[in-house]
Amino acid sequence: MRENGRSKVGLVLTAGGARGAYQAGVLRRLGEIPALRAGVSPFPIIAGASAGAINGAMLAATSSRFGASTVRIAELWSELAMENVVRTDALSLAGTGAQWARDLALGGLIGGGSVHSLLDATPLRKFLASHLPPRGIDRAVRSGHVYAIAITATSYHSGRCFIFIQGRKGHPTWSKSRRICLSLRLGVDHVLASAAIPIIFQPVRVNTGSADCFFGDGGLRLVTPLSPAIRLGADRVMAIGIRCKSSAAALSRAEMGRRPAGGVASIAPPPIGQICGVFLNAIFLDHLDADIDHLERMNELIAAHKGPLSDVSEPMRTVRALAVHPSVDFALIARDLAHKMPSALRYVLDGLGDPNVESADLMSYLLFDASYTKALIDVGYQDADERIDEIEQFLREDSDRKRRVS
Repeated sequence: MRENGRSKVGLVLTAGGARGAYQAGVLRRLGEIPALRAGVSPFPIIAGASAGAINGAMLAATSSRFGASTVRIAELWSELAMENVVRTDALSLAGTGAQWARDLALGGLIGGGSVHSLLDATPLRKFLASHLPPRGIDRAVRSGHVYAIAITATSYHSGRCFIFIQGRKGHPTWSKSRRICLSLRLGVDHVLASAAIPIIFQPVRVNTGSADCFFGDGGLRLVTPLSPAIRLGADRVMAIGIRCKSSAAALSRAEMGRRPAGGVASIAPPPIGQICGVFLNAIFLDHLDADIDHLERMNELIAAHKGPLSDVSEPMRTVRALAVHPSVDFALIARDLAHKMPSALRYVLDGLGDPNVESADLMSYLLFDASYTKALIDVGYQDADERIDEIEQFLREDSDRKRRVS
């Protein structure tokens, strides 16, 4: 899909918890590109889920000045404290713990269901409401700086993936058996719902137009994270991931290589903390790479067909993708900075068990501390800087095409 002869560039942001700071670092470096710094955002289409919904909403709401917008997003992450996201006082944690104990021990006698999450993320609502411009997305859409922004959340009632879209009149919508598209005015509730890490943060009530439903993290059912941006018309998609490919490969090699001479390797049973980390990885880390592989296969099919496939139920076109991934394992950074976690909360997490260093992923999602988020911002900035020529070329493709035509 093209508009005024220009292809639409989509930005895909999928993350989990504190790892969203990495995206802020990548965006900060993009905002320093001379051709983009003083202008509007180069991403008229934005698709966000989980912490990526926070970054995407902030970028869309302040899209008139891309450089200043990316600086502000990075500043918010670099100033973040646990108290901005969850309640960390001993009384609150003890109360939640007591509710868990009561439900598990006496639920069969007195009924359960009094507790909805491990932590109370009420402070996050106030934090977002104070920093997300209330009419920013409205202005961006009216001015043409944003064509559409899609935020994904998961319904805890039906298990379906809901895609909340605010965009220009006539923007595409679609519905599948497990995916529902709603065109509406986005607010803090939609962003909070998308970022509500399952089990960790409480579900968020959102009005869908027909009912008030409870939603959780958008990454739960979003197995094709590129899809919203592509369906909204993006011809090129830039995605910012949070999975370090080299560390994942190293873990696999170590797992397959642990076999002593003449025997079978013995690996200690994983504590619940490590299992939770793997669970979150399955939600947040695996889908983007698989979706890019799928997109590349579709592009090859279209190329072999020698043109867009229009004689099918859903016309397909070539879509170029560029993905930026972390060069550093965030679990290792989180492990080194675990002492920054508030003592009461650290006490609770210690009760879940101590995972091995390379698999300490749970902490990497929950360490909402400036020392950790700054480190991730720096990694994102450096990773983008090392590929800045490639990224800039990807984003300015229309300008180059116009020069060739003229």
